Amino acid sequence: MLDDYAAVVDQHAVWVIKHDGQVVGLLVLIDKGLPSLLLDNVAVHPDFQGRGYGRRLMELAESEAQRRGFATIHLYTHELMTENIALYARYGYAEFERRREHGLNRVYMRKMLSM
Repeated sequence: MLDDYAAVVDQHAVWVIKHDGQVVGLLVLIDKGLPSLLLDNVAVHPDFQGRGYGRRLMELAESEAQRRGFATIHLYTHELMTENIALYARYGYAEFERRREHGLNRVYMRKMLSM
């Protein structure tokens, strides 16, 4: 949440989802030149969670990765975000690595995409 979002929008692929003209969610994808596309951020405002917006953003991320020719998509989250880890697992993501970066213990997960 400390990102400079003006720079993020300028440098990466960003989508927003709106409800009655109000931005209620966002998706950030980053191509780091790896065989997998990074799902850098997906977020839905707490007042709008549970309405399917997060699922739609996750589906968009996966379809965009496929459109770009990636066989996998990956993400990371803090190890204490156990609800997010469980959610990503339900969406078909599997943990493949844990490491400490920038003082944070991160869990890396990826999903194989059907081509």
